[in-house]
Order: sequence, then C-alpha cells, then structure tokens
Amino acid sequence: MAVVILQHAPAEAPSTVGAALAAARLDLRVYQADEGDLPDDLTGVDAVVVTGGAARIRSGGSAPVREAELELLRGALAGEVPVLGLGLGAQLLALAAGGAVVHQAGSTPGQAAHRTVRRAPASGSDPLFAGVAAELPAARWGHDDTVELPAGTLVLASDDRRRVQAFRIGASAWGLHFPLDSEATEAEAGTEAVEAADGPARSALERWWGPLPARFAELVAGRAEHAATRAFFTRRADAWEERFAYQTPAYEAAVAHMGLRRGQTAVDLGCGTGRAMPALRAHVGAEGTVLGLDVTHAMLAAAARIGRATTGGLLLADVARLPLRPGSVDGIFAAGLLDHLPRPRTALREWARVSAPGGTLLLFHPAGRAERAARHGRPLSPEDPLAQPNLRPVLDATGWRLTTYDDAEQHFLAQAVLAR
Repeated sequence: MAVVILQHAPAEAPSTVGAALAAARLDLRVYQADEGDLPDDLTGVDAVVVTGGAARIRSGGSAPVREAELELLRGALAGEVPVLGLGLGAQLLALAAGGAVVHQAGSTPGQAAHRTVRRAPASGSDPLFAGVAAELPAARWGHDDTVELPAGTLVLASDDRRRVQAFRIGASAWGLHFPLDSEATEAEAGTEAVEAADGPARSALERWWGPLPARFAELVAGRAEHAATRAFFTRRADAWEERFAYQTPAYEAAVAHMGLRRGQTAVDLGCGTGRAMPALRAHVGAEGTVLGLDVTHAMLAAAARIGRATTGGLLLADVARLPLRPGSVDGIFAAGLLDHLPRPRTALREWARVSAPGGTLLLFHPAGRAERAARHGRPLSPEDPLAQPNLRPVLDATGWRLTTYDDAEQHFLAQAVLAR
C-alpha cells in the first residue's frame, strides 16, 4: 500500500501525517514536486499527500511543472484516490477541482496574521473532522490567501472572517489551509508566524488537529484495496466498451447458463460498463430486476453513456459489502472478478448472504486460465484461486455447491448454487 507525498520544499515534509501513515503500515514515496519530480501515474497508489510551501500560486498561467502536478491531482479526484492537501497543497487541490485561489490585498508570505478557525456544522459527519473541537484557538498564520471552491464542495471549517480553512471535495479529498505540523508551519510562514503557538497555545492547536492525521491514515488503509483498482479502471473507462465489445456474444452465452426466469433478480458484480446487463434483462424480462455494481465511478459513468442504465440500475458499491437485502438475489454474474479480490472468501459469504435459496452464482471470463497465463508470459500457477482443487473447497466453505466447471481455451465458466 503506497502513499505519494508531493513536497514543495525539503524542509516541509509532513512529519505528523507521515508518522501516522507509517504507523498504518503504508509505504511512503516522497517526490520533490517543485523540481518536476512527479510519479508517472497513480498506478499502485493508495493516497496522495500534497504539502505546503512558501510560494504563492495563481489560478491562471501555471508553469509546466505545476500544471503536471495539477493534472496528477485531477487524476486522483477522478479515480477517487484519497488526497490530503495542506496549506499550498490545499490550494493546488482546489485548483485541480476547478476552483480558484484568492489573494488578500496587502498580504505576503511570512507576514503573521491572527485567525480563529471554527468547524462548520456539516463537518459533524465527516470522516476526519467528526468530533474535533468546535473552535481552533487564535494563532498566527503565514498569509491571508484563501480559496474559491467549485460547486458541490463541502466546507468543513472557516476562520473568523468567513474564509474557507478546510474543505472536502467528493468523498475522499481534503484540503486544509492550515498545516498539521509546527515544523511545516515554520517552513511555510516563517518562524515568527508561529511564535504565538508556543507552550499551552501550541498544545491546544495540537489537540484540535491531533486526530486528523491518524484518521486520514486509517481511512487510506481501509480503502487501499480499492484505490489502485479505481485508478487503473478510471484511466481506461472511456475506451473500455469499444475495446472489448467483441466479447459480448461470449457474455450472452455465459448468462444463458444461469437458468434465470422471468421476474427474478439478477446482479452483475464488478460490472464495469455493464456488458452482461442486456443479456440478464433478456432472461428476467421487464418484470424482473437487473443491477450492475462496480467500485469505480468512471466505469459506471461509461456504462450510463452507452445506455446500460436503461437495462438496469447502476450502483457504486464494494462487492464484498453489498447494499442488498438478505435473500433478495436469484442470480449473480461475476466476470473476471473473484481472483482479483483481496479476500475472496469474504466476498463469497457476502454473495451467499444476499442470495435466495437455490440462487445461482456464475464465475466467468471470456478466456481460459491457460490462455490468460500465456498472455501474461507466465505458467499456470497451482495456487490460482480459480483452479478447481482450490475453488471447490472455498465455495463449499462459504455456502456454495459447485455444479459446473469448464476451463476451456475460449472461456472460463464455473457455476455454483446456494447450498442452504
């Protein structure tokens, strides 16, 4: 599990945040962003932390280095990769989301300014801010710059002049206009700018922001299994259907094996662009229910653009924690999914929970195991979770009975029924 840290000066590494991330067993990868040192993409990245810095930025005319950083942040937002922007990092996050930076007249970096920051009522349900003190004691800050946020952004805290000091974009990107480290504060604003935060005042500040780094680290660790998946598929979502449209007949043939009847409920788990949904609809009829569930918003958006929402509902959900009632599903279709899950047994138990007595599970791939292994330049592994000696006992242990196993050159198909 890897976290990218984008620094804007060697002195302002976020020691408090970094310590919390390290304690959560997350691998920290530090880049000197202002020197053009950036990751090529977000493959394998579970979160991004953007630190502060002394430089002030402007909403237009970004230098090439900064534009590349903004593009990386746009990718994180699109892929729902958790982001924490601190100080300057919060401004960059706002810009990446379509907002703007507002410079206050007469304010310069290093110029001390007293502020009192108050938590907004809406922050009560925020994963980072819930339960923190309602007010941050007055302290000195480096400058009076603030941000204008894009529509839909949740304001979490403002200062006594109603300037935004903390915000959340979407479900997993936070911007804090104040730093979480006294060391970073001094790097961004100068030592004089934090002199009012010595002794009891500094202790009060740390009690106020203290829970935030650990909460962010916990959130990243909890979402890590999906962050890389979202980043991978978000980049490919727009071209996915066109690239794999030739597989549609194979999907239709696989769905036909399920034996679905009119009026039943069928779900396509890890549906991507929903390639199986029209076939599922054809079998359950207009009176039945079809749902497509995926963890990547961009894939569901692509599915909606090509009309899959007309064949069934599209839900953003974790396939191991389904928002479905027990016993409510008659057929589950899962293509290229089970062997990519971090905890397949947990997922299979969840699928059994939502399935009706006699419910059907179809595990499918439009290529056999040997063909896929050869495509990736490796031999078939005896540890492959889809190998019959491995798959059958896992299905048995999670409430399923394997009825069909067909690992052909042109497809992989394993069908099971709910045993209870």
